[in-house]
Amino acid sequence: MRAAVADRTPVRRLTILYDAECSLCAFLRDWLVRQPQLVPLELVAAGSEAARQRFPGLDHSATLDDITVVGDAGQVYRSTAAWIVTLWALREHRPLAHRLSTPSGAKLAKGAVLAAAKWRGAQWRGAQWGGQVYRRTDGWSYDPRTGWTYNAPGCGSGSCVTP
Repeated sequence: MRAAVADRTPVRRLTILYDAECSLCAFLRDWLVRQPQLVPLELVAAGSEAARQRFPGLDHSATLDDITVVGDAGQVYRSTAAWIVTLWALREHRPLAHRLSTPSGAKLAKGAVLAAAKWRGAQWRGAQWGGQVYRRTDGWSYDPRTGWTYNAPGCGSGSCVTP
């Protein structure tokens, strides 16, 4: 969608794609649903089948790495812009969203987004893991007694090759 068209299109509903396996993201999801909303918010797990069906044109692996918000007319907001538009949708936080949308406010908003990303990354580094996140939807499961195990999706017979 051209930027000029998106700028003139009103936003009547927002869908927030969030990482359902991230404790910070789940906390923020729960906080968002309790807030009075000027623009209705729908929260959908990023990378889920529901997200893939609703937004087939999105890079769904990228939505797991960074908050993505989709407007009802196809507007896509990522990272700092996604946080600002989410705050804009909330009755009590719209004035803050307007302040964060200024050049000086955007620096503060970017710092908050980077801090959240650093916190998420530290959750894995604390466990000595430096790679990507293991996800249940990819076939990984965790048991505190035995650690991580991999069962490829759709490979119930055990005949699939593990990575």
